[in-house]
Amino acid sequence: MIVKHLNDVIHTKDDIDTKTWNARRLLLKKDGMGFSLHDTIIKAGTETLIWYKNHVEAVYCVEGKGEIEVVGGETYPILPGTLYALNGHEKHLLRAEKQLRMVCVFNPPLTGNEVHDEEGVYPLINT
Repeated sequence: MIVKHLNDVIHTKDDIDTKTWNARRLLLKKDGMGFSLHDTIIKAGTETLIWYKNHVEAVYCVEGKGEIEVVGGETYPILPGTLYALNGHEKHLLRAEKQLRMVCVFNPPLTGNEVHDEEGVYPLINT
């Protein structure tokens, strides 16, 4: 059994902070669950280009206000209670009007070292 608290992750190597987001990575590939689980903050007033070519992601919003725009497609509002799943590797822009707090699940699981490249992609790391 794995038991953790968010405070066990904050200010550790599994707490990744960038200009537009902060991902507190609670479960990673090393935990052997077949997915990874993240408590993620999207910073207010930011826009992030994201394209998970190597992963699928499900996101559940628990706090804040923003939107997700599929590049070349529709824009959807994000409010507490909103779920979106990137099951088609959609390239998108994530915008936070007010700070968003999201629970994110990735498959394949992240190792913990990933950050977006210039295309918004996380590399597939097989370690």
